[in-house]
Amino acid sequence: MSAAVVFVASALHADPLNCSLTDYKAVPGLGAAVVGDILELMWDGGNNHEVRLRLTNNGGTPTIRELSVRRKGADWATLASNVTPEFRVVSGLRRATLQQIKPLRDLGVEITPEVIDRIKWDAFWDAPLNVPGGDAAHGDSTPPLEGIANQPGLPRKPEEVKRATATYQARSCAVKTNGARLEVTFPGVQAGVFAGRLQYSVYKGTSLIRQELIAKTDEPSVAYKYDAGFKGLTIQPASRVVWRDSANLWQDYQFGGAKNDGPVPLVAANRVLAVEAPGGAIAAFPPPHNFFWSRETEVNLGYVWYRKDGETTFSFGVRQADGEAEPSAAGRGPEDTRQNFALYSARPGTWQRMPVYFYVNAEPGQATLQAALAFTHDDHYKPLRGYQVMATHFHTSPVPRARALGGLDVKLPDFEVMKSAGVNIFAPIGGGGGFGAGGGRAGGASATAINTRQLQALADYYEIARRHSDKNFLIMPNHELMTTGLGGHLDFLLSKPVFWTEDRAAGQPLVEDQPKYGKVYRLGGPADFMEMARRENILIYMPHPRSKGSTGYPDAIKDTAHFRDEHYRGIGYRWGMGLDGSETRLCEYRCLALFDDMNNWVADVPTPPKFIQAISETYRKGPGDDIYANNPVNYLKLDRLPRPDDMSTVVNAMKRGDYFVTSGEVLISSYAVEGSGTDRTVNADVEWTFPLEFVEVVWGDGQKTERQIISATDQPPFGRHRFRIPLSTAGKKWVRFAVWDSAGNGALVQPIKLSSAMTSTGSR
Repeated sequence: MSAAVVFVASALHADPLNCSLTDYKAVPGLGAAVVGDILELMWDGGNNHEVRLRLTNNGGTPTIRELSVRRKGADWATLASNVTPEFRVVSGLRRATLQQIKPLRDLGVEITPEVIDRIKWDAFWDAPLNVPGGDAAHGDSTPPLEGIANQPGLPRKPEEVKRATATYQARSCAVKTNGARLEVTFPGVQAGVFAGRLQYSVYKGTSLIRQELIAKTDEPSVAYKYDAGFKGLTIQPASRVVWRDSANLWQDYQFGGAKNDGPVPLVAANRVLAVEAPGGAIAAFPPPHNFFWSRETEVNLGYVWYRKDGETTFSFGVRQADGEAEPSAAGRGPEDTRQNFALYSARPGTWQRMPVYFYVNAEPGQATLQAALAFTHDDHYKPLRGYQVMATHFHTSPVPRARALGGLDVKLPDFEVMKSAGVNIFAPIGGGGGFGAGGGRAGGASATAINTRQLQALADYYEIARRHSDKNFLIMPNHELMTTGLGGHLDFLLSKPVFWTEDRAAGQPLVEDQPKYGKVYRLGGPADFMEMARRENILIYMPHPRSKGSTGYPDAIKDTAHFRDEHYRGIGYRWGMGLDGSETRLCEYRCLALFDDMNNWVADVPTPPKFIQAISETYRKGPGDDIYANNPVNYLKLDRLPRPDDMSTVVNAMKRGDYFVTSGEVLISSYAVEGSGTDRTVNADVEWTFPLEFVEVVWGDGQKTERQIISATDQPPFGRHRFRIPLSTAGKKWVRFAVWDSAGNGALVQPIKLSSAMTSTGSR
């Protein structure tokens, strides 16, 4: 396609377009040209399509003069004209929580304003839009009622919440070629506490458009959410909105109703809707993962919207709700979770990205929506030969729920929804039927009664796993323990069913035999937990480090023998417990920084490197829940699934590091560091859906972490590639590899320690 495209522009009050092409370089199939007051982008889309986007400036507002699509050789179909970008931003006040403060106090840390400023960004039990808040539910986890270290107390004040619609005063624009994409920026955007620029990105090889607000604030404690979309589309006789509801049934709206005062939220399956027009359709959806902060439920809150603005125009896009669903509406029981709705964190001076994706297609709405789902494999974890998909750390309480519903043969919906998403290994972390399995010491029960209840709950937990596992689906009963004395919250990943109580008396043996349960461990302290882990081949991970009840950990135990033990494998990986829009990698500031810190801590210690495992943090689930968006997974190098009575092949694969962590869109089918001496090569076979951003090799010398970032923006969408990256090991003690795409999704392998004798190591 020629970079110089000539056309006749109509005059629609367009201002002079001062658009710089200094950083633009023509690429075959991807071109830009300024003609008069219009910037035209034209590129090869996917599936033999071409897309044309014409941009102009009307009174300082960047405007889409025309968005058109065609099959190559056919006539252009204009799907939108004279449309403007819409962004709405709601901000509140970020607060640190008692759940974070308590473990620091227990460690003897003085809670100063500096400490609060450091930890508040990773708050989980904060809900800045829950005004006034401060009610009794979860009062030991929420921000302190009385305030602390210059942080205001609760209840929240209405004036803390600020709502704004973006305004534009663009006086220029710039076009940049970045590999196989074009990026167009318009400065002069203001959205409440944020100021910055508007950017459009288009990608050769796909009909995808990314519209985003890139902005920053200087205010010290901002938490926020945003809505985004297109405003001012013309209502035509054939115009309609199509989506699937939470039962996966098709729905539509044909603009026959009255004018809307505000956006109409749609609880749409897969977080996507499509707007149909003569000649094609436009689908709208958010980034699949970094759009979502961590919650305790995957209940769909309605992430897309439309709005009939009048008899002639409408708007549509993506949104976030103001708060959690009412428990009664969600049908999930009485627990009120409205105080867990943390929003995004905006550290002062950081560039926050607020994107929405549009996918254009010369097909009707249903086909366009389905084509957009290819970016998430139809919200399914794609099968990969030789691997099993493992999802862990779910508070599903299977024991009391099964008992209440009629017995252990009841198949909970949690199992079905996880299996339908492509998960092969489903690992809850506690049966929920007794102390140590999620029950507690309520009612002043005696130690004997507590032990009896716990052992029976464990037996039922393991029996549920036996009955509801299958040839292609393993329920792996694990445990989250908070009373080990080892520091923080810990996940125990079991190789087989293990029974224990936490009541060992002086002189009592560690292990006793019981007629009903066989071997029973009597645990009395941290050393006993570690000994049980060694004897029973149990792996230990800290599920949510540097946050929640593990704030201050594992930093506080990094030099202990139990942290350095080979059975203490590492940490959990879950974005959203601190989700910052300036992160280019999922959980970059909390998880990945700690991942590298840990491996520097043990670089000179004769112990394996520390690993990371994907976790969730959610409770019971049901049909229609948004499983894929909220749960990263582990792909284990494992040909066959074991049975619940011997899960050692799973544990041993994790112990070896034969797995990678992914959001689902990026897969690393093989990885190795090959060679000997100081000259090595990192080899990795990667496949992806969204256009890639970069791959990276990360290493440490025991003190500091460094990385080599290799741009991958020249790679096509829906691609495969073997990356071969030379690596000099001089001064390096460990290394790892990761891949990240342009929507914030990614995959990462486990690190390896480097030795001069090594010839090949990694995930085979």
